[in-house]
Amino acid sequence: MSTLESVAASNEEKHAPRAGSGATDPVVRRAVAVWIVGLVAAGAWALFGSLTLTRVWPNHVVGFSDWAYTDELGTGVLGIASLLAIVGLVLPSFERRATTPALLRAAASLRRAGPWLVVVPLALGAWEVLTAKTAFLPTPFFAPPQALIEVWHDDWARLLDSALHSLALLGVGFAYGGVVGFLIGVSIGWSRAIGYWVHPVLRLIGPVPATALLPLAFYVFPSSYAAAVFLIALATGFPVAILTWSGVASVSKAYYDVARTLGANPHFLVLRVAIPAALPQVFVGLFMAFGASFTVLVTAEMMGVKSGLGWYLTWAQGYAAYANMYAALIVMAVLFSSLITLLFRVRDRALVWQKGTVKW
Repeated sequence: MSTLESVAASNEEKHAPRAGSGATDPVVRRAVAVWIVGLVAAGAWALFGSLTLTRVWPNHVVGFSDWAYTDELGTGVLGIASLLAIVGLVLPSFERRATTPALLRAAASLRRAGPWLVVVPLALGAWEVLTAKTAFLPTPFFAPPQALIEVWHDDWARLLDSALHSLALLGVGFAYGGVVGFLIGVSIGWSRAIGYWVHPVLRLIGPVPATALLPLAFYVFPSSYAAAVFLIALATGFPVAILTWSGVASVSKAYYDVARTLGANPHFLVLRVAIPAALPQVFVGLFMAFGASFTVLVTAEMMGVKSGLGWYLTWAQGYAAYANMYAALIVMAVLFSSLITLLFRVRDRALVWQKGTVKW
């Protein structure tokens, strides 16, 4: 027997299952071939659902009424627990039989979300105990999860209308500010003469918070809506202009020299050399502008605009409807986070060579 054959035989003997060890027992294999974290998550959701059900642990009655939709919340949560239990049992088998990369990526994403699937129901359960079950957190300042479900179910029309108005106002103001800021940034970065006059104005006005100009804007503009559009555009335009200018100014001179050697005119240099090279900086400016525009949007809606999520928050606080306020805050968080995620998707499409360099 050769040396290689003897080494191979020795390795086979080391890794061969021992008699009576149970390593080849199909029952043991089936027991191990489960998604442990998924089953733990199913147990956590089942615990939260059991805590929520009125007949398991009665609510602490507030005033003359109980919290609505308590049993419905518990039933839905138990349904989630059942689904996670099934997924925990079949996920490893699904991964072994998956034939496409998309299915494998979906399974991997589910595994990465596993710890959150455990933590979220535990946090919700603690929230339920501290509010609906024990009233440790005083009402009406703190409401249980089912109170938010009641708001979304009963007041969805007003919430949807407010969200649409906020999106419309944000879209108009952000579009104006983004376009104007981009044009100013390109002009400053390309022309020293324009930069001589415009740059000092940007340095003076740009750092001033747009919300500080609310009284002046509401006085100057004919309507609160027009004033809000102006303020959102102002908050958007400054970071876009600064980052666009920085991107255009930092383009390597060698790019321009090569383009001129090939016969490019100034129009071509701006559109085909300067702007594409500055796009990474432009998107950074847009990300910064989104955060500033959200702040101005909500503040303007609270101060003068008679619609939108900011107005809804003020209305709910004025009537001590804190459950409505929390429900609107969650809608606002999901909406704004989705908008930034969408902008990142656009960036990854436009800048394929830089995909993943900026994380969200």
